[in-house]
Amino acid sequence: MSAQSNMNPSTNHVLTLVAAEPDGLSEAIVAEARASLNAENHETGEPDWLAAGLACDIPFAADGIEGIRTHVRKAINGAAKSIDLHAGPAQGRRKKLLLADMDSTIVTSETLDELAAFAGLKDQVAAITTRAMNGELDFEASVRERVRMLTGLDESLLERTFEDVELTSGAETLVRTMAANGARCVLVSGGFKYFTSRVAKLCGFHFDFANDFVIENGKLTGDVAAPILTRHAKLDNLRTQTKELNLSLAETTAIGDGANDLLMIQAAGLGAAFHGKPLVAEMAPARIDHGDLSALLYYQGYRLDGFAC
Repeated sequence: MSAQSNMNPSTNHVLTLVAAEPDGLSEAIVAEARASLNAENHETGEPDWLAAGLACDIPFAADGIEGIRTHVRKAINGAAKSIDLHAGPAQGRRKKLLLADMDSTIVTSETLDELAAFAGLKDQVAAITTRAMNGELDFEASVRERVRMLTGLDESLLERTFEDVELTSGAETLVRTMAANGARCVLVSGGFKYFTSRVAKLCGFHFDFANDFVIENGKLTGDVAAPILTRHAKLDNLRTQTKELNLSLAETTAIGDGANDLLMIQAAGLGAAFHGKPLVAEMAPARIDHGDLSALLYYQGYRLDGFAC
């Protein structure tokens, strides 16, 4: 069954509900969400379950989606604590390009913070990372400051750091499912190439872009190779990849958690904050606050039985 098989031509938008846990989405919750749309004079179609007890589409008619998410969230009350939702156009849901942040998005940790633990500086470095991700510090300056603190660290500790890296739940499923359906998948990080190249291989990304440590005689020099990959570079990467593929920005999706991801998230056709920092969650067009990265597939109308892994 296609992602749009239940769509009436008049129902030009889709509300997608995704539970964080199996069987967390009931028919009663879906009915409440549908009723809230009807109460706002939005004609609705029949609910279309993408995954039983987990994800459901509700087609509806609207001139726009401003305020829809907030309105529905209020209507489903307590259930909203464990349910993510997104409203968007019914047409063009499946995107042909994915750009994803790495740290605290595709992987569960901040890799630079974990590397700093070997120097006994994790707390100090993590404090700077948090401020940068919240948009309180200039990102480029924060990268240089944190790496400078690691001057003299042995190169072998990069491998030891990577050994403890864990993929976020749903990361590989997201990437391999989109890739299997013809999308280009790109990992773009303000972190470091040593880690992105390995994470990209684990998940099935086609390309990865990140910063490079400067290493001499097996030791980190405390410098970062120029240019540093900033939020503007992430946006430029989105535009470059879009142009290479002869796509429109509407045909793209981007996901991340920090302030340096916000420009690419806002520019993408489906831009999502993943368990985002407050600023990012507030300003992102789409949000995943509770569930894992597979929610981004449901937002695109993918069905559970169509997931690649």
